Amino acid sequence: MPALILPTARVGHSYLAGVREFLAEGRGGPDDRSLFGNLIREAGHPDDTPAWLERALDFERRLTTHPPAHFVPSTTYWWTEDDTYLGRINLRAHLNEQLREIGGHIGYDVRPTARRQGHATAMLAAVLPHAAALGIDKALITCDAENTASRKVIEANGGVLEDERGGKLRFRVPTAP
Repeated sequence: MPALILPTARVGHSYLAGVREFLAEGRGGPDDRSLFGNLIREAGHPDDTPAWLERALDFERRLTTHPPAHFVPSTTYWWTEDDTYLGRINLRAHLNEQLREIGGHIGYDVRPTARRQGHATAMLAAVLPHAAALGIDKALITCDAENTASRKVIEANGGVLEDERGGKLRFRVPTAP
C-alpha cells in the first residue's frame, strides 16, 4: 500500500530512476522554474554515486528551512510503495504573492511510469490532513487549464474551481472531511 514518507536514501535507487524519467520527458532544463528544475540546478544531473543522492536529499530537506529564492518553506513528501518511489508532493504552510496566483499550497508530480494508476489522487488525499494540521482550511491548488488529469485529481479530492488566471485553473480544496 503506497504511503507518504519523508525523503530517504532507503528508496534512493528508485528515486534516481524517477528523476531520470522526468528528465527524459524534458523537465529540468535551464528554464524550468519548478521545484524539479531547482533540484537539478542544486544537485546536478543524476549519476549513480551516493554523492548525487546526498545532494538531492539535502535539497529536499533544505526546502523546510532554506528554500531557493522565490520559494517559501515547505515540506516534501515522497509517495512510495515499499522501496519504490512513485512521486512527490510539496506542502507549503503559507503563500507568497506568486504562489497566491500560481502554485498554491500544494504541488505534486508522479513519475511517468507510475501515472494513470490513481497515485496522484491518493497522494493528495493523504497530504490534506497535514495541511489541516498546519491550519490551512481550504488549500489553494492550481493546474494548467489543459491538464485534464490534474483537474480530475483535484476535483476527486473535493476541489472547487475558484477561477482561471493566465491559463491556470485555481481550486480550493477542503483539508478536513
